[in-house]
This record gives sequence, structure tokens and C-alpha cells, in this order.
Amino acid sequence: MSKKSLKALLVWSAVLVTLAIVLYFLNADRNKTEHLNYSQFIEMVESSKIAEVSFEKGNAVSGKMTDGKKFDVYLPAPVLNDSKLTSELIAKNVKISTESSKSGAFIWLLLIFLAFPVLFFVGLIFALKNASKEQNGLMNRIDSHKKSSSQLSVSEKTTFKDVAGIDEAKAELVEMVEFLKNPEKFTKLGARIPRGVLLAGPPGCGKTLLAKAFAGESGANFFFMSGSEFVEVFVGVGASRVRDTFNQAKSKSPAVIFIDELDAIGGQRGANIGFRHEEREQTLNQILAEMDGFSTDSKIIVIAATNRPDVLDPALLRPGRFDRHVFVPKPDLVGRKEILKVHIQKITLDAQIDLEKIAKITPGFSGADLANLTNEAAIFAAREEAQVVSTKHFVAARDKMIMGSERKILIDDAEKGAIAYHEAGHTLVAKLMPGADPVEKVSIIPRGMAMGVTMQMPEKDKHLTSKSYLMTQLAILLGGRLAEEIMFGPEGVSTGASNDLERVTSLAEKMVCEWGMGSDVSFRTFGETQSASLSGMGMTKNRHISEKTAEVVDSQIEQLISQARINARTILIENKDKLVNLAEKLIEKETLSGEEVDNAISD
Repeated sequence: MSKKSLKALLVWSAVLVTLAIVLYFLNADRNKTEHLNYSQFIEMVESSKIAEVSFEKGNAVSGKMTDGKKFDVYLPAPVLNDSKLTSELIAKNVKISTESSKSGAFIWLLLIFLAFPVLFFVGLIFALKNASKEQNGLMNRIDSHKKSSSQLSVSEKTTFKDVAGIDEAKAELVEMVEFLKNPEKFTKLGARIPRGVLLAGPPGCGKTLLAKAFAGESGANFFFMSGSEFVEVFVGVGASRVRDTFNQAKSKSPAVIFIDELDAIGGQRGANIGFRHEEREQTLNQILAEMDGFSTDSKIIVIAATNRPDVLDPALLRPGRFDRHVFVPKPDLVGRKEILKVHIQKITLDAQIDLEKIAKITPGFSGADLANLTNEAAIFAAREEAQVVSTKHFVAARDKMIMGSERKILIDDAEKGAIAYHEAGHTLVAKLMPGADPVEKVSIIPRGMAMGVTMQMPEKDKHLTSKSYLMTQLAILLGGRLAEEIMFGPEGVSTGASNDLERVTSLAEKMVCEWGMGSDVSFRTFGETQSASLSGMGMTKNRHISEKTAEVVDSQIEQLISQARINARTILIENKDKLVNLAEKLIEKETLSGEEVDNAISD
């Protein structure tokens, strides 16, 4: 029985229980009636303790005493026919009636007793009817899924010309197009058409766009499915959808089946013992079976995308299923510039726009981030009622995306000074530490969750990071707290360094536990481990280390933080006048560019 049907049945059961409670109290109230004999009744009438009486059928009499208590009494037949009793009751101002209150109560009790089976059967019928509706709704959802799949089986107009900034990943798929367009070129030499392509990489890097461009270039029908769409409450529905999608693709070959967010259904089976998900596992088994069923000359290719290749079941990744693994990384400097060229086609640009600068100030941005950056820049330009979108609008949009929107809050002079010295500490260490990234901007205007921010921009994309660079980052992060300590004393430090300290701890732990940068434990890793490759991935597990080794690891982490603290403190103490000058400039202007920071330090 479904959840809705069960809920309906529980509601009706609650109604029946409520009626039972009402019946109980009615019956309990009835049992409170005091039974009198004839002598007691006559004595109470004479002493004016009877308020009202009601003559029932036969010789039964019920009534109420003056204190509110109910009573009943059976009178002898001669007494009922004697008018003396009636005269006595009238003389004592007793209210007399001949209504049958007991018969009315009996009728109500009878109706309540009859209502129990009636309401039970009504509730049962309602629950069964609701279950039938849900079953019909389930079938309608399955049917609508079939219809939506067939409507998506059309050739997309997207081509590889629309894909920029990920040339290596695109090159992998260009060859796949040849497999579909000219399979004889490969089959005559005994080559087999790859059955599946797994696109893995961070979110927003163009995995879905690549799949659509692949279908558009090959002229194949495109079937789009999200992994979460396969998973339903009812076991077997996901497997049915998989069969239906693959059958439609086979009937409309050549075709591309694209499964987005594959990790939603492709996670390792049995990874969480005791928390099995039968529907997900059946769906995954059906996908494996369908991919095994492709013939060697089949013109169907399955493309899947995921942000979590490490959690996928190894059976998906073996040869014969997803034969090719394509990593789709975030774009580099050249890639970002090419992506910007695609997105700026839809907006009115300043003729002097500097795409090279925009690409340089957006390291780590994905394709989706750059699309959002372009849109935000156009919004900034419209807000200023500008005729074109210029470089300054892109810079403002970049600042909003990285640091958050400016918050208009009232800050007193003391807090403003503390924030200024904190950010000046970060900035001064960043300017004077060797190997640090250039400071582009520093601000004490609250943005997002931060009360101030120091922005550094690398001069080029980094693919490897040295220990000396990481030590510089630790020192820069500690510069804010140390500046507060130097200027206001140990008791004057604020809570503004909470995020800095959290990042320092995390970075130092990674240096020792993941990157082997500790002096005494430099050739081991510690903590959780999992394979980062796209082939042969295993389950995440914990490395067990001895208590003695854990103490050494903690000691190494503390040593790195202590050394960074000494480096930053030395710079700040030796350049205290520059620290003060920089903080005063921040209090005055609130935001300083990299050039203004240089001027403040050199004064």
C-alpha cells in the first residue's frame, strides 16, 4: 500500500477511535445515574430534593435531583395510577414530563454502533480507490516519460563550433563522430565502435554542451535523460524507463543517449551495506545489460556525465561499457578568452573591451561561470543606463561573483578601524612575501558574509603548487589576525579571523596528510583515501594510523602553522609604519586598487 493510501486509512482509523472514545464517555455518563428505590424516591420528593422527573414507558421514571445528579426509579403500578403522587410533585415544584430521554439516548447509541462498520468500509474503499489512482498515475508517468523521450529524439543544432575552451575534450569526441558517420573505415580493420563515453569534470565545464554538439555534428537523434529521473519510489520503474529509452534509440539509430548526473544511479553497489536501494541497483543493472546488448555494428553511443567519477560502480567503467573516459577540466587562460568570445555575441559591447584582461582576472571560472559573468556585466551596464557593456562592468560582475554583493550596514569607527587593520595585515604580507600573487584590490566594505576582503589574482594559471607558495598562503591568511594582535594587543583581537583560521588549518592538514610536505612524514598520506582516476576506482576508506603517528602528524601541522606565523609577524613588525599607513588609507577610501596599495606602502 502506498504512503497516501496508508495515510488515508490512518485518518479513517483516527475517526473511528474518536467515535469510540465519545461512546465510552456517553456510556460512562450513563453509568453515573443513581438508582433509587420507591421509598427513597418518596422521601426525596417530600424533602424537596427532586428537581424534575420524566415518566418513561412502563413503570420507569427518570429525573434529576436539585444538586444536578441523575436518578431513575421503578414505581409500583398502583402508584402510577394514583393522582396523589402527581399532586405531591406539583406541590413541590417538580418539573414533570413524559418524553422518553432514554429511548433517544438508545437511538443515538445504536446509530454510533452502526457507524463503526459503515465508516470502516467507507475508509477502506477510499484507501483502495486512492491506491488505484496512484497506480494509474504511475502508469501515466511512465507513459509521459516515453512520450518525452520520443520528443527529445531530434537532432540538436548545436555543433562543435559552439564549444570553446575545452579543445582536448572536444578532440576526443571529434573522432567519435567519425565512428558514426563512417563506421566502415574502422570496422574493415577490425576496430569496434566504442559503446560509451564518460565525461567527468567539475560542474559547469560544458559536459552537456559537448554531448549535444556531438549529436549535432553526427546528425544522430539525441536522447537526454537525467540520472535522477530513473529513480522512483516503486521498484522496477527505473529499469522500465531504461529499456524504453534504449529501445527507442535502437529504432531511431544512429542515436546518442546522454545520461546526465550518472552518479545518481551508477554508484557502487553494496557500498553502504544495510542501506541498499533496490530501485537504483535494478536501474544500474538494466543499464549494464543494455550496453552489453549492443552489437558491434550498432550506431548507438551512450554518453554520460558526472562530477563524481570516484563513486561510480567499476562495472560501468570496464571496457565494453564506457570505453572512453574524457576529463573536462576548467578552462585555462586561452580557453576562458575563447569562451568569452562565444558569450559576448549576445550583448552590446564597448569597442575597447579587453577580453584578455577579463580572462586574466577570472582564474578558476568554469564555462557556466563565464556565461553568468557576461550576464551580470550586462545587468550592471543596464543599471547604470550605459549604452554598451565595458570592461569595468565585467570587473564589477567578477567582484560580485567572488566576494558577494555589497552590504549597506552601519559600522562604528572602532569596528571600521579593526577591519581596516585586519585587511591591511593580509595585504602587507601579500605584498612583501616572496612568490605571492599580486594584490589586485582590498576593501573594507562588507560583502556577502565577509566584513572585508583582500583580493589576489595570479599572473598565470597554476597546475602545480610548491611548498614555498603554500607557506606564503599560510602567512597571508595569518596576517590579518597578527595585525590585530600587534596593534590592539592579545586582548584586542576580534572574531574576524574565524574563516582565516579555518582555512589555515585545512591547508596545513592537506600539506602534511595529502601532499607529504611534513619534514618527518613526507612519504606517506593520512586520513581518507580514494582513487582519483577514471579507471579502476575503489571505495573510499579510512587509513588507520597509530596514536604515535597521529601525534607526529599533529606536530608537523603545528610546525607549518608556527613557521608561517613567524614569517608574517616578522614582516608586520618590521613594517609597522606601512601597516598603519595602509590601514588609514583604507579607512579613508574603503576600497584600494593594487596601484593604490603600492602607493600607500611606498609613502
